[in-house]
Amino acid sequence: MSVSKEEVLAKLKSVKGPDLEGNIVDLGLVSEIFIADDKVYFSLTVPAARAQELEPLREAAERATKTIPGVKGAMVALTASKEAGTAAPSAPRPAPKQAPHAHAPAQPGSGQPGQPQSKAKTDVPGIATIIAVASGKGGVGKSTTAVNLALGLQATGLRVGILDADIYGPSMPRLLGISGRPQQLEGRVLKPMENYGLKVMSMGFLVDEETAMIWRGPMVISALNQMLREVAWGELDVLVVDMPPGTGDAQLTMAQNVPLAGAVIVSTPQDLALIDARKGLNMFNKVNVPVLGIVENMSYFICPDCGGRHDIFGHGGARDEAERIGVPFLGEVPLAMPIRETSDAGRPVVATAADGPHAKVYLEIAAKVRARLEELAGDGGRAMPDIVFE
Repeated sequence: MSVSKEEVLAKLKSVKGPDLEGNIVDLGLVSEIFIADDKVYFSLTVPAARAQELEPLREAAERATKTIPGVKGAMVALTASKEAGTAAPSAPRPAPKQAPHAHAPAQPGSGQPGQPQSKAKTDVPGIATIIAVASGKGGVGKSTTAVNLALGLQATGLRVGILDADIYGPSMPRLLGISGRPQQLEGRVLKPMENYGLKVMSMGFLVDEETAMIWRGPMVISALNQMLREVAWGELDVLVVDMPPGTGDAQLTMAQNVPLAGAVIVSTPQDLALIDARKGLNMFNKVNVPVLGIVENMSYFICPDCGGRHDIFGHGGARDEAERIGVPFLGEVPLAMPIRETSDAGRPVVATAADGPHAKVYLEIAAKVRARLEELAGDGGRAMPDIVFE
C-alpha cells in the first residue's frame, strides 16, 4: 500500500513545534512533501539563527515519519529562513590565492583584517582529493566523461570513488551497470555501491529511474550533503563529483561548501556549448576553485564505412577557448558508437576495452588531470600518492 501525503501530514501533527508550541504542520514549517518508492522527503523551514539548535526537531520529524506503516525511509532537511527586515549578508571578497588542494580547509580567523569570513570548507574524512566534472549545459556527455575519467584515474593506481551529484538526472547506475539499493549502516550512514573497483553513490540508487525529482533548492542541497558526508567512502585518493549541468544554486553551493581540488569542464565544439562552458569556468573562478582543464567531447566522427573524419559539431572550439583563457586543454573525445553503446550497457570503455583507441583518449585525459593535481599540490600541499610496484 502506497503512502499518501495526507498520512504524512497527519503524523507530523504529532511533532511539537519549536519551544513546544503548536505542531510543525499548523505552524507552516513543513515544505511540499515528495514521496518516491515509499520514501518520504521534505524540509522544515526554521529561523536561520536557530538552525543548529533545532536539529532535534528535524530528527523528531524524521523519526515520526518512519513510524508510518508502509514508509521505508525518510529524508528531512532543515531550511533556514531569513527574518523579515534583515539584510542579506554581503558576499565575501575572495581570499588570497594559495596552493589549492583538498586537504587544507580555511581556518577560523584566517581571513584578512576587515574582510568578512567565508564559510570554511570542511574535509570529508578518508577522502584525500575531490574534483568536479562540470558543464555549462546538459547533453554534452559530462557523465560519460566523468565515469571514464574516474576509471582512468583508477588505472593510474589510485583509489577512486564517484559521487553522482545530478539529483534530477542521475546516470551512474546505468553507466556503471549497478542496480539495487545501498545498505544502511550505523545511524544514517550508507554503504556505497561498487563496480569496476569504483565506489559509487547516486540518487539513482534511492529512487526508481523514472521517478521525477520535483525538489526545490534546499532539498537538493541537503541530499547532496548527505550523499557526500553520510556515506562510508573508506579511504579514497580521489572522489570524482559528477556535477549537475548548469550554474544554478546547487552547483554554486557545492563549489562553495565542498573542498574541491579542481574542476574539469566538459564542452562540445560548437559556439553555443562554449558560451555555457564559459559560465561554468567563471563560476569556479569566483569561488577560487582551479580549473584543471577543458575536455572537448563529441569532437569529431570517424565514418565506420569510409574511414573519413567529419566535424559534425565543428572542431577545435574547446581547444581555442582553453588557450584563450589560459587553462590546460585535456583532450578530444570522438563521437563514437562504441562509447555510446558501452555507456548504455553499463560497461564503460575504460573498464571493458582498455586497450582500444577510445579508452586511450580517456586514459590520456586522466593522466593529464593527475599531473595537474600534482602540480597544484606542489607548494606545500600533499601530492597524489606515488605508484609503487613491488
